[in-house]
Amino acid sequence: MTVATKPVDFRKGMEGLAMLVREHMKADPFSGAVYVFRAKRADRIKLIFWDGTDLCLFAKRLEEGVLTAPLHTRLAPTFKPAPYCD
Repeated sequence: MTVATKPVDFRKGMEGLAMLVREHMKADPFSGAVYVFRAKRADRIKLIFWDGTDLCLFAKRLEEGVLTAPLHTRLAPTFKPAPYCD
């Protein structure tokens, strides 16, 4: 799982986010890894991943509050910070 450390333009769809993965993160969006992006207000996230046949987009918007990354827990996934994507 790779998490963008700065917010991205949330008007982008899966093709635009895949382009950010290739150009700014220097990674392959078709590798099977999950790439996580957040909105500026931190109340929305988008995930893109390759499921073996198609590129998939998952979007989530919170009704209240904001998303925060876990600082440390036993069950927390390992995050690989990615550079800024605009």
